[in-house]
Amino acid sequence: MGLVLRAFTRRNLVAVIVGVLLAGAPLLALDFWLNGLIERQGQAEITTAARRAVALANSRLQQVIEALDNLAAQGVDSCRPDAIVAMRHAAFSAMPIKEVALVGPDGQTQCTHLNLPLGQRNLTASVLLVGAEGYTVDIVQIVQNAQPMVRLRRKVGAGPNEIAALVPALLFLPQVSMEGNPFSAYARIVTHDGTVIGFTGERPKGADARFAVKVPSEKFGFEAEIVAPRGMLPAEHAGLKWLGLFSAGGIAIILVFVVITIRRTPGNPVADIERALAAGEFVPYYQPIVDIRSGQLRGAEVLVRWRKEDGSLVLPGAFIPLAESSGLIRQMTRDLMRRVCVEAGSVIGSRPALKISFNFAGQLFGDESIVKDVRKIFSGSPIKLSQVVLEVTERDPIENFTATRQTIAAFQELGVRIAIDDVGTGHSGLSYMLKLGVDIIKIDKMFVDAIGTDRNSTTIVETLVDLAHNMRMDVVAEGVENFEQVVHLRDLGIRSAQGYVFAPPLPGSAFLQLVEAIDPIAASAEPNAATGRSRFSAA
Repeated sequence: MGLVLRAFTRRNLVAVIVGVLLAGAPLLALDFWLNGLIERQGQAEITTAARRAVALANSRLQQVIEALDNLAAQGVDSCRPDAIVAMRHAAFSAMPIKEVALVGPDGQTQCTHLNLPLGQRNLTASVLLVGAEGYTVDIVQIVQNAQPMVRLRRKVGAGPNEIAALVPALLFLPQVSMEGNPFSAYARIVTHDGTVIGFTGERPKGADARFAVKVPSEKFGFEAEIVAPRGMLPAEHAGLKWLGLFSAGGIAIILVFVVITIRRTPGNPVADIERALAAGEFVPYYQPIVDIRSGQLRGAEVLVRWRKEDGSLVLPGAFIPLAESSGLIRQMTRDLMRRVCVEAGSVIGSRPALKISFNFAGQLFGDESIVKDVRKIFSGSPIKLSQVVLEVTERDPIENFTATRQTIAAFQELGVRIAIDDVGTGHSGLSYMLKLGVDIIKIDKMFVDAIGTDRNSTTIVETLVDLAHNMRMDVVAEGVENFEQVVHLRDLGIRSAQGYVFAPPLPGSAFLQLVEAIDPIAASAEPNAATGRSRFSAA
């Protein structure tokens, strides 16, 4: 019996060895083919990235040049008040520009568009810009050990002065890959004489630099260089090798089951969000918006929270980015609106002056079908579409202005109002205000915190409020935490505000109790003796 078993074992061992040897040749061929594929795709990907970098730098340089040419045509050649106003409008209208300044013949800044105290600008390099006659590119260092700034300048008027625009070097470089992920390769922009305009990432050294490409700009004469490390791109194709190995071994079915199992594993964050959506674990919290002149309630902003099975709450920063990247943000937003309609519909709907605001990811405005979703959700709700405000944050870049503007116009035709959230924190300046036709701007907490104590922040808020009022937009201040800020905001002409000085984000039951206490139905319906309007009628 032992001899039989040993013989059987030997036969099995031989069969395994023969099978391995037979499978080895196609596996080696597969590996060779995959390596060649990785090389070709890797080179193609970074070539595309370099072309995108050139197109990005071309576009933003052109925006800056047009803005400076326009100022020169207006005769902005001194620091007189009307010149400062023109410089200010140019800075707010052109997305890349962070500062417009007048530069003297000695290269020193004489004044800026905000007419603020000037910081130190250390010039490290200067070169004539190819393709734009009369323009010089300066590389300046404002903060030690920080990324440099790029300054474009040109002569203006008959005098010795020049008009200049300051742009962060990083704005000329890609920050995300084609798939929307953070850009992980090394990239830089270099002028025709080798001057480095800016760079991002860490340059791989020696053998680590597997993929490299340089693409010139035919328009402005600079060059974009992209270098990718050895381990970055092949990792994206490692799954192909494993798939080939399992196929050669005849166990591809097992791989399918493994993938399915992994997909359903609780540790998969996307699967966790899908499960939470199905279970209704994403709940609305309401932060009141208050009229700081009268003390009346104007409405609330709806903020999503993830209430897990154990009762713990997860803040949006931990799941919103993943919901956006996975495409689940649309379902999450729709579910949140439906929940508000069920939970607070009768209370809000019976008070027509109250507005309820929802945060909308920028990507949602790119598809006009979202308008149908919103109309359907509120069609059977006591909440009227005229009470709905949709907020798009300035922190998120809008890729397709045309589609976004069409969607916004469709919402506005229904009576829905559109707000720009976090104004002042993104790279868009006031271009969103000018191009999108919004109804409301919301001043970010960063400026509110410094108001009354920091001259720069106060000046920025004053400018935003003036422009908003001139464009017939309402203004809401966010993150108000003390009454000193309330006083300053009122002095600046702001009427509405939200923040912890009034109330934190409240769960539905607490918010509804607050509304009933502040605005009983009887009082809400009682017309004002002087005007004949409800005391909560919109201004």
